[in-house]
Amino acid sequence: MKKFLSFFGIGLFLGILFIKSEVASWFRIYEMFQFKSFHMYGIIGSAVVLGIIVVKYLKRNQSKDFSGNEIIINSKDKGFTRYITGGIIFGLGWALAGACPGPMYVLLGSMLPSILVLILGALIGTFVYGVLRNKLPH
Repeated sequence: MKKFLSFFGIGLFLGILFIKSEVASWFRIYEMFQFKSFHMYGIIGSAVVLGIIVVKYLKRNQSKDFSGNEIIINSKDKGFTRYITGGIIFGLGWALAGACPGPMYVLLGSMLPSILVLILGALIGTFVYGVLRNKLPH
């Protein structure tokens, strides 16, 4: 129960943060893809920098997860094509849908019923990927 409450609290905090910072706003996302505003790029850039700092901290201090197991972050193979291809696919989906996975659930929590169509599409896409995963190049 303690673990559930911890994750629920973190999710609630992030949901409020996404709404208040307008990360879940379709208009902010639309502005970003038209290069009319720095707002979203600043938030994404801040998240990337914070992510780098947290990963470096976790690697140096041999941190443990909620269960007490050591967190091991394996190095990734360097590559360009797969990251560009994945980024383009993600960006196109984001631009068409107007939301990425995190804010989709925040928008559902803010009682936007039309987001259910997008969440259903994302779940179907994830299921199809799971079915085809062994046949795709990695």
